[in-house]
Amino acid sequence: MRNKIFQTIWLVLILALTGIPCPAWSAPEPLTIYSGAGLMKPMDELKAGFEARYNIPVQLIYGGSGELFGMIATRKAGDVFIPGAEKYVKDAINRGLARAEGQRSVCYHVPIILVPAGNPGNVHSLQDLARPGIRVAFADAKAAAIGKVANAILKKNALVEKVAPNVVVRPSTTNQLLIYTATGQVDACIAWEDQSTWGQAKGKVEIVRIPSAQNTVKTIPSAVVAFSKQADNAQLFVDYIASAEGKTLWKKWGFPIDKPE
Repeated sequence: MRNKIFQTIWLVLILALTGIPCPAWSAPEPLTIYSGAGLMKPMDELKAGFEARYNIPVQLIYGGSGELFGMIATRKAGDVFIPGAEKYVKDAINRGLARAEGQRSVCYHVPIILVPAGNPGNVHSLQDLARPGIRVAFADAKAAAIGKVANAILKKNALVEKVAPNVVVRPSTTNQLLIYTATGQVDACIAWEDQSTWGQAKGKVEIVRIPSAQNTVKTIPSAVVAFSKQADNAQLFVDYIASAEGKTLWKKWGFPIDKPE
């Protein structure tokens, strides 16, 4: 027994002197999570909760859903894909970039019209976005889920051509929409409802709700990336953010768990 202890000590000393890491004691590789930029608030808390519960490190990469899709296709690496709309995961599965098995629907993304505090443009409906002189911001449809959704809403309500002359900026993320609106650089934008709960939004923006018949509510999905080298841990993360504990955090940040009527 004593000889085995000495042998272990010598092995540790040799590894330390030669600089060779001991595999059994090396830190685990972090999970790489590709997350839509509009999900940043709950995802930061979900990351902390997951790491505390499972002792598995997590690295979050935020961006527009389209940008993240392209990143996965180019890098062919990473572990979990959580875009702002279900379409991106479906496309990723069809392209062989994500796994169909184990995917989860987490919660819902509700589009609203966001206006600066006091509503200086007097915007109260989708139709008002077409009024002459109104400055409108839409996210880039190729980069962000909310950009694609905004286009779909305008098309659904026959407003594409009427609103187009008023669009003054098309940022790549939903986060930038909030900045343009909160600082009064635009009179309105189509954004996600949960953004009104963010600290930088309080007292600076107001919500104009879009009637259900005119709106397009989206599902937030989660799936394991096809190239994941830690598929079991990646699935553990997917299951965690869709669990009762995870849904409590989504709800805290303004994401409906049940689909709005």
